[in-house]
Amino acid sequence: MRTLLYAIGPMLFDSLGVILFAVLLATGAGILVATVAGTAVALAVVGYELVRGRKVAALQWISLASVLFAAAATLFTGDPRFVMAKPTIVYLIVGSVMLRKGWLNRYIPPEQLALVGDVMERFGMIWSAMMFASAGLNLIIAIFFTAWWPLFIGVFPLASKFGLFAIHVAVVHFVMKARLRRVDGESAPAGI
Repeated sequence: MRTLLYAIGPMLFDSLGVILFAVLLATGAGILVATVAGTAVALAVVGYELVRGRKVAALQWISLASVLFAAAATLFTGDPRFVMAKPTIVYLIVGSVMLRKGWLNRYIPPEQLALVGDVMERFGMIWSAMMFASAGLNLIIAIFFTAWWPLFIGVFPLASKFGLFAIHVAVVHFVMKARLRRVDGESAPAGI
C-alpha cells in the first residue's frame, strides 16, 4: 500500500493539466474553458517545479505540451476531427518517452528499487506498448466509429491506465515480497 501511495502522488501531479482538460471536456464545460484551465494548470505544475529548483519530469513536459498543442489546434482550426485525432499524437509521444530506461524509477521508493528495479524496467516497456496500442485504437475509433469516439475517450484511457496500474502495483508487490522471503531464507542460519 505504501508503494501505491508513493506512486499515485507524482503520477497525478505530473498529469494534472491533462486530467483537468479531460474532466472539463467530459462534463461539457466547453473546449475553450477546458483548454484555458488545462493550460493554466499545466503551466502552474511546471512552474512550481522550476521555482522549487527541481528537475521537471518528462510526463510533466508532455502534459504541458499536449495541453498547449490542443489549445493551439483548437483555436486555429476549430476542426473536431483534429481534436479526435489529438490523443493519438499524445499517446505516440508518451509511448516514445516511456521507452527511456528508468523512467518509472521516480515512482518507487529508492530502498525498493534495488529489489524490483528489473520488474520496473519491464513494466516501463509494457506501459509504452499500452500507449502505442491506445494511439492506434484512438485513431481507428476517431476515423471509423466517430459517433462512438466521445464514449471511447471518456472511458478507455482512464480504465486502461487504472487497470494496468493495478496490475503493475500488484506484480511489483508480489515480486518484492517473494524476493524478500528468499533473501530472508538465505540469510537464516542452517537448521533453523
